[in-house]
Amino acid sequence: MPAQTTPIRIDFVSDVSCPWCAIGLNALEQAVRRLDGEVAVELHFQPFELNPQMAPEGEDVVEHLTHKYGGSAAQIAQNQEGIRQRGAAVGFTFDFGQRRRIYNTFDAHRLLHWAEQEGRQRELKHALFAAYFTDGEDVGSHAVLARVAGEVGLDADRAAAILAGSEFAEDVRAQERFYQDHGIRAVPAIVFNQRHLIEGGQPVEVFEQALRRIATEG
Repeated sequence: MPAQTTPIRIDFVSDVSCPWCAIGLNALEQAVRRLDGEVAVELHFQPFELNPQMAPEGEDVVEHLTHKYGGSAAQIAQNQEGIRQRGAAVGFTFDFGQRRRIYNTFDAHRLLHWAEQEGRQRELKHALFAAYFTDGEDVGSHAVLARVAGEVGLDADRAAAILAGSEFAEDVRAQERFYQDHGIRAVPAIVFNQRHLIEGGQPVEVFEQALRRIATEG
């Protein structure tokens, strides 16, 4: 199959505290690599907050999941092991022993919005997933966010200044409303060419088949 002339636009709607979003992103990127030379993509990350009312200090993750979804601590641990295995299969490391709390992610989305303008959005997204799920860090902390931004080549001082104010807050809110108004209620939600939707942390093969099909549509 010859490469398409126009890249496929992918809007990856997700939250940095969503484990299936980390799995889905790695699976999608593996699919893109499998089709190297056949399919080109243009990847954009769009904001979605799983817990928009979360307090700045966060909440114990087991207590949060039990309250939100039900089930026992043992069932949550079992689910986390399944997630850990799915992550390992696509090259992502989950350490749920490190991840003891869940945090407010709005400021992380503000920083990701800025990072897109700076050409470092994908790098920051990956780094935030790793900071939270692998290293157990507080991705609501301004100090953590600014440091991670610096580690991926962004200006850490500029990041700190953004976080100290309300810059990009309205932009993020507008993007969140846009996708909610278009029916997005859970993430990851991956939108191809603003027409085709795939939901969930799907296997690599699902993304590969979708990319092939969409590429042939022109």
